[in-house]
Amino acid sequence: MKTIEQFGAQFVRFPTGHGSGFYGSPDHLMDTFGEMLPNIVGASVADIGSGPGRVVNMLLDLGAARVTAVEPSDAFYVLKENTSARAEQIEYVHGPGDKLPLLGFDYVFSVGVLHHIAEPLPVVRRAYEALKPGGRILIWLYAREGNEGYLALALPLRVVTTRLPDGMLVLLSRVLNVILAPYVWACRWLPIPRYRHFREVFGRMSSAQRTLVIFDQLNPTDAKYYTRDQAEALLRNGGFEDVCVQHRHGYSWTVSGIKPGN
Repeated sequence: MKTIEQFGAQFVRFPTGHGSGFYGSPDHLMDTFGEMLPNIVGASVADIGSGPGRVVNMLLDLGAARVTAVEPSDAFYVLKENTSARAEQIEYVHGPGDKLPLLGFDYVFSVGVLHHIAEPLPVVRRAYEALKPGGRILIWLYAREGNEGYLALALPLRVVTTRLPDGMLVLLSRVLNVILAPYVWACRWLPIPRYRHFREVFGRMSSAQRTLVIFDQLNPTDAKYYTRDQAEALLRNGGFEDVCVQHRHGYSWTVSGIKPGN
């Protein structure tokens, strides 16, 4: 519950910070899932953990006919505001992912959410139930592999930052963004740790968005970094078959699974 409250407060404080430029574009979703991303034109899609609506807008931009947006926190009201121009294509659900309506979706997405849920399996099983036979789930998770050096620094820091007031953490995130700038620049030229992430994703964001991404890393109480086996097992234990796992930019997992049936 505390993590839900933390993200709700964050998105209320920064209602539009994530939704512009590359980070808020369909290109970002295509970059996230690569060849794993299906053609969703005309499809019925669910998004678990919609936050301020960034992914909902991406899915509609890519041609989804209808999106069911599920968000448990106070960011629900930000979500509705940020997607109001397309409200006729959206069903809003103010609740957790395990309350996803059983509507027979073509696809269920959850981008950057399940690694913040202490017990994500009930959400994955609900997604399975909500998909039509042959439907697919697509998720994005933090990876442990490729992040060993980062975690050696971040995990001790999070012992403190998860307890800081938001205002102080925003200031710290701004300072860390400035400190990181030379490293981001160096990643353009050198194959140093996490260079693909900094070159192809983080470096394409605005300074304000980079600050918010740092805030995202340091703020939530619950944040799990999955091994490849754990990422695959999460979907298999939820009933999914034909599970595919890709190591995205060397620091995260994109995972897809299919609900058996025609």
